[in-house]
Amino acid sequence: MAAGVDISAHYSRGTLLQRLQAALAADGVDRPTIETLAPYDHFHGRGFAATQELAERLAPRESDHILDIGSGIGGPARYVAARYGCRVSGIDLTPEFCEVARILTRALALAARVDFHEGDALSMPFSDASFDRAYSMNVAMNIADKARFYREIRRVLKPGALLALSEIAQGAGGAPDFPTPWAKTAATSFLATPEETRRHLEAAGFVVLSVRDTAQEALDFAKMSRAMVDRGEQPPHRAVRLIHGDAAAEMAANTGRGLAEGRLVPVEFLCRTPE
Repeated sequence: MAAGVDISAHYSRGTLLQRLQAALAADGVDRPTIETLAPYDHFHGRGFAATQELAERLAPRESDHILDIGSGIGGPARYVAARYGCRVSGIDLTPEFCEVARILTRALALAARVDFHEGDALSMPFSDASFDRAYSMNVAMNIADKARFYREIRRVLKPGALLALSEIAQGAGGAPDFPTPWAKTAATSFLATPEETRRHLEAAGFVVLSVRDTAQEALDFAKMSRAMVDRGEQPPHRAVRLIHGDAAAEMAANTGRGLAEGRLVPVEFLCRTPE
């Protein structure tokens, strides 16, 4: 429990909704939409673009019930439900994230198809074989017990279900510098190599269909974002700044350096449970 509290505290300062409302007002947004929220509510590398790509690979059907593990303030869940017409349930350890996610979901009139649960991904409040598909984006870096994490995901998925993961992996270049968007210090950062992740997934009973290294996409996105800022424009991904405030610049610099030096490797896994 103590580790969970430490991790949740890294992301929560108690004024998230007010900060988001102020950012939207500065953008000239009167009523939020999927698009106007996108720079702020996709808290992972490459933001909304990465969500769209992962969703395409997951290919939800309208009849599906999808699980979002580490749902944050709900941007991916709302996008998937609105784009594919399916039902999405999110779970997140941080109470403030869940509260803001529900408020935004009601504002976008999506509460009938999107719901959020405060809870631990290692012990989820869902019955066995509850979901048709699942995804998780930049969550496992905060989880030490990877074997239990993937077993728990396997438990709540139906036979033949798809799982899409987007994570930051440990590269060959050594440990990253801290702070990062997911951890203030190494004490709450639990990176695994792509090979270790594959082994944990297979040990949990998943069939790994594909593994995709997205380092070049991440570097290209960072270059594009810097060019926009140099032109006096807002970058397309502003979630780290929203969550972490003044610390965001150092976090982004450490992450970018880690990517460039091969210390951090963004990877995507697509898996299936046995029929």
